[in-house]
Amino acid sequence: MLTTRLLETDRVRVWHPYAPMPGMHPPLAVESASGVRLRLAGPGRPELVDGMSSWWAAIHGYRHPVLDAAARSQLDRMSHVMFGGLTHEGAVRLCDQLAALTPDGLEHVFLCDSGSVAVEVGIKMCLQYWRSRGRTAKRKLLTWRGGYHGDTFWAMSVCDPDGGMHRMWEGVLPQQVFAGLPPAGFAAGLDPGYAAGLTGLIARHAKEVAAVIVEPVVQGAGGMRFHDPAYLRVLRSACDEHGVLLIFDEIATGFGRSGALFAAGHAGVSPDVMCLGKALTGGYLTLAAALCTPEVAAGISGGDVPVLAHGPTFMGNPLACAVANASLEVLLTGYPGGWQAQVRRIEAGLAAGLAPARGLPGVTDVRVLGAIGVVQLDHNVDIAAATSAAVAEGVWLRPFRDLVYTMPPYVTGDEDLARICTGVLAAVAAG
Repeated sequence: MLTTRLLETDRVRVWHPYAPMPGMHPPLAVESASGVRLRLAGPGRPELVDGMSSWWAAIHGYRHPVLDAAARSQLDRMSHVMFGGLTHEGAVRLCDQLAALTPDGLEHVFLCDSGSVAVEVGIKMCLQYWRSRGRTAKRKLLTWRGGYHGDTFWAMSVCDPDGGMHRMWEGVLPQQVFAGLPPAGFAAGLDPGYAAGLTGLIARHAKEVAAVIVEPVVQGAGGMRFHDPAYLRVLRSACDEHGVLLIFDEIATGFGRSGALFAAGHAGVSPDVMCLGKALTGGYLTLAAALCTPEVAAGISGGDVPVLAHGPTFMGNPLACAVANASLEVLLTGYPGGWQAQVRRIEAGLAAGLAPARGLPGVTDVRVLGAIGVVQLDHNVDIAAATSAAVAEGVWLRPFRDLVYTMPPYVTGDEDLARICTGVLAAVAAG
């Protein structure tokens, strides 16, 4: 009875992401979570293996003892203090650690609330850098199609303008410069024609483009597509040659998801600005960051307005910083054989477990990279049917568009990984 009342109140009061109001399809009520399992409310309290890491953030699973202890300890000191004019150990340690872990040259860290805001901050950094240098015509961004960078306005403007979910905002969003989709395939090799076209596009628009922004190696919510890291080297070279800044949006790929600590590592290049989020706190609390080089920071600081005019209320939240520091500790030192071994194990399990999908009707592609497994269909998924089929197998998935995919927590054991693959296959067959 309680669950029934809860779900009815949810339907009329709670506006869920990417859903109508009132809601059409009742969500599942989660009572608690532990390890890689979500325990549902209601009779029998069934459990589901989480194949989504709660939108790719809970990389260490739920109720991790190290992260729990960090949160409790921080609560005994302070849960929040404003960051304007004040600082605290947790934020300083976190920023120092991020600067040490990310690609060379990213030395300054701006903490913010969410991934979308990190993208806004990164874009603002680049726009203000050029304004401070007197290059006010450089106010556009360049990206390739198929990308997704968040739901705030400048972030939406660099999402795919046609196939993406933000196409309804045409005429409202700033008009940006788009290249074609990067050729598919993580190890496909470089397409010289595409590379030449990309370089030429940057050259033609260099006078008006402040920065190129891309998701390196993995395009996430825009289509779960993988591309060869060589294109990142093409972008770095072209941006250097033509005086354009380069932003890597690693909100989805950061902290090991693609098999490298940061996806930029597959290419061995450094951007001028990097955006981080999602797994930064292991999925416990919302926190994100935009990192930049000393050149970008000095350019902003040398302008008529010598500050980055951005200051989230919860910037540098001590509770979030404490958990983020604990999450990094677990990632770097808490896995037997290292986190890389765990991601390689998951990659092998997904490759084997999803291979049978290639023989299913309607499947156009099956691809795996790191702890990411994707099955693409030739039609849009029936989300309700696919979700129900996965739940019947004891698995939580969240398909979208023409994709059934999984990004499991790194702590997922082999038996649960096999169950996730079974759930994906069931969702594909039903969807």
